[in-house]
Amino acid sequence: MTGHNGEVTRAEAVINLDAIAANLLSASSGLAPDAVMAVVKADAYGHGMVLVAQTAREFGAGWLGVALPSEALALRAAGDTGRILAWLWAPGDSDVSSAVQAGVDLSISSEWALEEVLAAGRSSGIRPRIHMKVDTGLSRNGCSIEDWPRLVASVAAAQGQGHIEVVAVWSHLANADVPLSDPLSASVREQHLLLNQAIETAGSFGLVDLRWHLANSAATLQHPGCHGDLVRIGIAMYGVSPFDKRTVEEPALDNLGLIPAMTLRARIALVKQIPSGASVSYGSAWTAEAPTTVALVPLGYADGIPRAASGSGWVTLADSGGSALPVVGRIAMDQFMVAVPTGVRVQPGDWVTVFGDSRHGAPSAQDWARASGSIGYEIVTRIGSRVPRIYLRHEVGL
Repeated sequence: MTGHNGEVTRAEAVINLDAIAANLLSASSGLAPDAVMAVVKADAYGHGMVLVAQTAREFGAGWLGVALPSEALALRAAGDTGRILAWLWAPGDSDVSSAVQAGVDLSISSEWALEEVLAAGRSSGIRPRIHMKVDTGLSRNGCSIEDWPRLVASVAAAQGQGHIEVVAVWSHLANADVPLSDPLSASVREQHLLLNQAIETAGSFGLVDLRWHLANSAATLQHPGCHGDLVRIGIAMYGVSPFDKRTVEEPALDNLGLIPAMTLRARIALVKQIPSGASVSYGSAWTAEAPTTVALVPLGYADGIPRAASGSGWVTLADSGGSALPVVGRIAMDQFMVAVPTGVRVQPGDWVTVFGDSRHGAPSAQDWARASGSIGYEIVTRIGSRVPRIYLRHEVGL
């Protein structure tokens, strides 16, 4: 595999846009396009926001979801003209005014956020569209239930004066990713009920015929009663399981109809034999018990490889039937070492798969999550900008 300039790279993240399209279609099966929001925040979870957004639009996503107004503006700059929701900013963010001018929907959870959106509308002469977020149990962003009537009253007054358009009421689930048998799963229904109450309160102030949305990837797949008028499909679109494996082994991806979209690959930079008793990497955390061949993978925690996976992660060698090479010693900023099993030939320049599609024998993002005590979301999202993205569409490099 080569980069866009034809030169061989030390490492690359190969992004399969066909897999992203297939995952989106699978997760949103039976839903109308205007009921599907493809979440492309954080550079599309590390996959590349613009091309992923274009793919999502092509395959039916009526909405795009981002965290930051700046992300929405980047999509507009790339030519996206459809509905986009941005939901997180701090007071004084100058991108709020630009987002209003660009026709981006904005979420508000507080009086200060409402005032900033109204000010942006006044200065631009454009009527902002807002989604009101209520905290139904995640205790993170969202207006508290206690403050909700006061915020609704202010929003209703602003809409009555023609200063704002209220599009939706929404919230975020805390435990949609746990098994249905887990007692925590009951909180999904409780949050849904609280959202319904929040919608009723809005109606009592004259805010009627609003959309509502609650379902993330896990709820889209596991709680159809939470689909509402719009589902927000994030991690599932990238072929990573949204389910919480802290409580139970997550369902196999093929059972969910998901295909991993990112394959992280690197080329071996050095191969050598070390004697029995030699330690590898910082802190002498691993010591060879016999003469051992080790190989250097030129990726490290500066590229997003989790240091916490030292001694428990593994890669596969592409040209040896998928031989597993375990990580030995501590993962460093730019590199880590793997042990080469007896009888396996490795030479500099050989490709290894750090993670990809486990159905083909590679470790998955979930495997690295297990090795580092994290979640699959973090593994794909943290792959840094030093690693070029190579895009595949219909198995052809773009």
